[in-house]
Amino acid sequence: MKKAIFITGTDTGVGKTVVSFVLATLLKQIGIDVGIFKPVQCAGNDASFLKNRLNLDDPLNIINPIYLKHALSPATALRLEKKVFDKRKILKCFKELQKKHDVLIVEGAGGLLVPLKDNYFIKDLILELNLPTIIVARLGLGTINHTLLTVNLAKESGINVLGVILNQDTPGIRNLAQHSNPGVIKKLNCTPLLGILPHLAKIDTAHINRIKQNIDIEKILKDEAAPKNNWQEKDKRYIWHPFTQMKDWNEEEQLVIEEGKGNFLKATNGRWYLDGVSSLWVNVHGHRKPQLDEAIIRQLKKISHSTMLGLSNIPAIELAEKLVDIAPQNLSKVFYSDNGSTAVEIAIKICYQYWQNIGTINKKKFVHLDNSYHGDSIGAVSVGGIDLFHKVYHPLLFKTFSAPSPYCYRCSLEKSYPSCKLACLKKLEDLLEKHNKKIAALIIEPIVQAASGIIVWPKGALARIRKLCSRYDCLLIVDEVATGFGRTGKMFACEHEDVRPDILCVAKSISAGYLPLAATLTTEKIYNAFLAPYAQMKTFFHGHTYTGNALACAVSLANLDLFEKEKTIENLKPKIALLKKQLQTFKILKHVGDIRQLGLMVGVELVKDKFKKTPYAWEEKIGIKVCNRLREKGIILRPLGNVIVLMPPLAISRGELEFLIKNTFEAIKQITESGL
Repeated sequence: MKKAIFITGTDTGVGKTVVSFVLATLLKQIGIDVGIFKPVQCAGNDASFLKNRLNLDDPLNIINPIYLKHALSPATALRLEKKVFDKRKILKCFKELQKKHDVLIVEGAGGLLVPLKDNYFIKDLILELNLPTIIVARLGLGTINHTLLTVNLAKESGINVLGVILNQDTPGIRNLAQHSNPGVIKKLNCTPLLGILPHLAKIDTAHINRIKQNIDIEKILKDEAAPKNNWQEKDKRYIWHPFTQMKDWNEEEQLVIEEGKGNFLKATNGRWYLDGVSSLWVNVHGHRKPQLDEAIIRQLKKISHSTMLGLSNIPAIELAEKLVDIAPQNLSKVFYSDNGSTAVEIAIKICYQYWQNIGTINKKKFVHLDNSYHGDSIGAVSVGGIDLFHKVYHPLLFKTFSAPSPYCYRCSLEKSYPSCKLACLKKLEDLLEKHNKKIAALIIEPIVQAASGIIVWPKGALARIRKLCSRYDCLLIVDEVATGFGRTGKMFACEHEDVRPDILCVAKSISAGYLPLAATLTTEKIYNAFLAPYAQMKTFFHGHTYTGNALACAVSLANLDLFEKEKTIENLKPKIALLKKQLQTFKILKHVGDIRQLGLMVGVELVKDKFKKTPYAWEEKIGIKVCNRLREKGIILRPLGNVIVLMPPLAISRGELEFLIKNTFEAIKQITESGL
């Protein structure tokens, strides 16, 4: 057995040291080698008391590496005593004690929000040590409020809460509040009540023996980190994962997610992780958002699904009305499907058939931009421009035209914005001018080309593209699968330059990450080209079994309601500003070549040589290494090659955002500069 447990409290003076001593004594009585670690102590003699009373031979300066004379918050005491917070020393002592003892009890200072230094709290230390945590609360008036607030903060921060221990710190018979509060907490808390300690007039072995039945030692010792039901083994036996080299997957440790809450995911190892990529760019308001859960339950009590072929359903109608209301003004019709690829396939087919239906039969070709990604189905791949994903399928694809994308960091013309005057779009203009009689549509990801490494276009590029399409009678398909629903700081990226596409594709965040749903929106003009007597065969013969699924549409409606009620877009502004400001510090890192941001979409491109912009070799897996380091810090990210992508839920708090940025900075520095 090797286990460490963190003891924190709802406040200072609630009895953390008493609980630490009781737990250590009870564990020693059943033959377990116990150690004590008190990282930071402000005045008092808690550490020496525990060392002496438990007969520990560990040096006191290892048990308590930071001792401060003033009974203040550690951050304040450190400033007053002109000392610095030495986190490396804490981590070193922790590892030394953890290696020596079977169970290490780590006692915090005060509660979760006690600052150890600026913007670094006890809760951050718990996450860094990756420890299951017991919360100690005083048994009396105010217990319910303080306990629930602390438990909720811990869980929302990603801390694995083992449970609560209540401590009666005053002598005498329990009053009504002290009698009733444990039951209320047990009912409301959704966290185990691990024990209730009566007032201990004297802290000695005899007294502890009389109360050992009050503490659930078995539940505390339960190995929460043990894989449940061998999930990893079963996964590797049966599942083929997307965009994954399964040889590597099968040889390495993997996370299996079992629960989510707020902006965090809990794995079967018992640890909570910040969902730094919104579960692949889909989550908006956090996991287990009550309003979204309830929307699905309400619809479930009516009907889950009925076909849209020959029938309709109320949630699909209501959602279509809402989508038309929030989309660019010229779009008026909604065609549902299941995911981004299908939304794009529908757009391609609609554009092709539109020209056929109106008698312009030579317009059959499509134009896409370099570095573009529009999905994985054959049609979507045909209009994609990332060789890594698409080259192997080239013999299966239909032929398209391609044009340069506005990738300023690696400009193919070796020019600089804004003096370049968007010269990269000249080839697109020439192509449209020369072949406009053959071209049905141009498809783009507006402003941010996400899958190619969060390539953010310079201002004016999107508006210029819209003008070119209008000039040369080419339909414009805008793929907002990744950029839609607030990711860029506006509901749709098109709004940044007031662009109105002919067709808009949306998916991902449309349902706030709850259920698969996509939509392709078109203009009335395009829709009308398909209206004709049935015998003329102008019908759009396309559809999916789960088109317009009632459950997915219901939760998507609730998602859009939350955007309004919680002012999601408006509340993004300070977060976007904070992110932009703190990302500037990344420029000092030796191997950060480019930092690209729009809204809460961020790409940090890592390079081997900053001045030559030399990329890391693919086999170096530099992006993967950085993201693996971040997992150790309690954060889930997924890189795009050498680009570290940050795309958290829109609901991320300021503190969580700072936690994400700070640790991403440290992980990049450690991997690229220290080789750690």
